[in-house]
Amino acid sequence: MAFHEVRFPTDISFGALGGPERRTQIVTLSNGYEERNTPWHHSRRRYDAGMGVRSSADLEDVIAFFEARAGQLHSFRWKDWSDFRSAKGQAPITPEDQEIAIGDGETMTFQLRKEYRSGAQSYARPIAKPVRATVRMAVAGNEMHEGIDWSLDDTTGEITFVAPPESDAPITAGFEFDVPVRFDTDTIQIAMSRFNAGEVPDVPVVEVRL
Repeated sequence: MAFHEVRFPTDISFGALGGPERRTQIVTLSNGYEERNTPWHHSRRRYDAGMGVRSSADLEDVIAFFEARAGQLHSFRWKDWSDFRSAKGQAPITPEDQEIAIGDGETMTFQLRKEYRSGAQSYARPIAKPVRATVRMAVAGNEMHEGIDWSLDDTTGEITFVAPPESDAPITAGFEFDVPVRFDTDTIQIAMSRFNAGEVPDVPVVEVRL
């Protein structure tokens, strides 16, 4: 089992169906009230890659990718077209899109993350698979430069500064990112007569924890 640093074909993932999944345990009490809890701190995303297969060439690409990953055995990168940027909408990525930490004058390594906020509540999602060429960093509003001020491990999403950011300095980042996933099946079943008639294959993909 390994992680292959290769991205699923983006023209196919563009047409995929999917998004975040949560797991909530609900117990209804005898008085009609509920108790709700979750064993998951982080959401998990699921997709159906088959929805993006539009041609026999796409189908060949999916089968080749599936075989090269040995089915469910090896995980890989996936571009979620509905959520792959630190900036909102079509706004340009800036080094101040997301606050990832506050400097303490000692810590040099920080995990990229993206915050989802609604009202007074928020959720911080760790970003483990950033797209290297898109990452920008700033400390206290001053942009820092890769290779001079900081380095990126794009296999983990960790940023390491050459010198620790000053105490109480906001550390911010802008980036694009992929989702670490694997196939959620060891079988892809295809009937070419049905495919040519418009039926798409079922190719489930699920996010993995790293």
